Amino acid sequence: MNADFLSIGMVTVIGLMAGTAIGLFIGYLVKTQRTCWADMTGREKTINIALIIICSAICIAGLAWRFLLN
Repeated sequence: MNADFLSIGMVTVIGLMAGTAIGLFIGYLVKTQRTCWADMTGREKTINIALIIICSAICIAGLAWRFLLN
C-alpha cells in the first residue's frame, strides 16, 4: 500500500459519512427510527448504532480496496 495521509483520511471520512447515511436509511426502512432519540427504546438505539458501525466499516473497506490498494 502506497497511500499518503490525506488519501487515508479522505477514504475514512467519506466512508463514515456514507455508512452513517446508509445505516440510518436502513434503520428508517425497518421502522427502528423515531423522531427523538429519547423516545427510542434501548433495543432500537442498539440496532441503529450497530447498523451505522457495520455500514461505515463496509463503506470504508470498500473505498480502501477500490482507491488505496493498487
